[in-house]
Amino acid sequence: MPVLETLGGALCGAVLQVLLDKLDSHKVVDYFRGRKLDEKLLKYLRRKLVSINAVVDDAELKQFVDTYVKSWLDEVRDVLFDAEDLLDEIDYEFSKSASELEYRSSASKVSSLESKLKEVVDDLESLLNQKDDLGLKNAASVRSELGNKVLERKNESSSLVAEDVIYGRDDDKEIILNWLTSDSNNHNRLSILSIVGMGGMGKTTIAQHVYNDPKMKEVRFDEKAWVCVSDEFDVLKVSKAIIGAFTKVKDDSETIEMVHGKLKEKLTGRKFLLVLDDVWNEDRKDWKTLKTPLRCGAKGSKILVTTRSHKVASIMQSTYIHHLKQLDEDHSWQVFAKHAFQDENSRLNYELKEIGMKIVEKCKGLPLGLETLGCLLHTKSFTSEWEGVLRSEIWDLPIEDSKIIPALLLSYYHLPSHLKRCFAFCALFPKDHKFDKESLILLWMAQNFLQCS
Repeated sequence: MPVLETLGGALCGAVLQVLLDKLDSHKVVDYFRGRKLDEKLLKYLRRKLVSINAVVDDAELKQFVDTYVKSWLDEVRDVLFDAEDLLDEIDYEFSKSASELEYRSSASKVSSLESKLKEVVDDLESLLNQKDDLGLKNAASVRSELGNKVLERKNESSSLVAEDVIYGRDDDKEIILNWLTSDSNNHNRLSILSIVGMGGMGKTTIAQHVYNDPKMKEVRFDEKAWVCVSDEFDVLKVSKAIIGAFTKVKDDSETIEMVHGKLKEKLTGRKFLLVLDDVWNEDRKDWKTLKTPLRCGAKGSKILVTTRSHKVASIMQSTYIHHLKQLDEDHSWQVFAKHAFQDENSRLNYELKEIGMKIVEKCKGLPLGLETLGCLLHTKSFTSEWEGVLRSEIWDLPIEDSKIIPALLLSYYHLPSHLKRCFAFCALFPKDHKFDKESLILLWMAQNFLQCS
């Protein structure tokens, strides 16, 4: 799972804070004193954790360009998880050992725990001996580079417009609208337009604006539907999503035969518009199967696709392919300023604007990156904090290696450590998975992620 692998090292900082908090718990100290164990072990463990914590920020940044640091960080993470398991076990033993009988019965267990704790301390010592060879810096210097302190993970989209204004996309929108409202392709029973662009370019946003534009009412489609496809492509699942989007009723068909029969019945002789958002699948056979019942629509039926891959657009036999380009300098600044200053003109001083323009240049015209960093810097009031973001080494990470756009990765590293852990936990869910807020909170609680009184 790419997102989880990318954030795996970032979990270390969050786990470290949890461990340090647990070591301060009276239960752990009381357990050692009650069993007459070596309390120095707890002091040694704390010192090692503090030392690891001093360089883990730098390691988390360098893991993307240095495989040795990545391996070191993976080992650190494994040892930290072992330490966390041990402290949880000690907490459990403390809770259950209220009677003398239980104390005697757990004597061997106590000895085992002490032995395992020694192993953890030794492992951490060994890893710390490697930090200088790896050239890892301490926390102070790293934090100054980051500006004194998200996976790229796309939420399931809907047809509702999220942004009232989209900067620098008027021409793109007009081209797509003209294609959708034109009669030039009406001799075809089904035509397809694909919007192609890298992640964060605003493909979904422009599709939403087109889908809801008043001009679309002039076309008089008999049926309209929006479906978020995503990367977990299954013909039956996507077909059920399409029929559900057209009928507004969840479909419970168990076979392709059943659902395609319903689609054929629904669309035969009717002119429709179908938006397929975030398509990744490059399997020509899958697309051919999915498209079969869609060919039953009336002439002038159209499919609007958003995808990162030109190959996907080609495999889908797109009638027209429209490539989204990066925003120009002026529009990039408008997107950034909208979120960074949020109409608070009093904050738009010369120093911040000068630094902001340099940050905008680094975002390379990527709308999502501009919006994300704008929101992040809206909470930063000091010039030094803006300069820290500007100077961050994250900008130098190759996108193909990090799997995360630098601007988004920066926003992730500015999260508090306990929130990093909660956020990274969400990488366990499949992409576009719908989860209940209360259920997620209970899962965080079960993992002891939450910091609350």
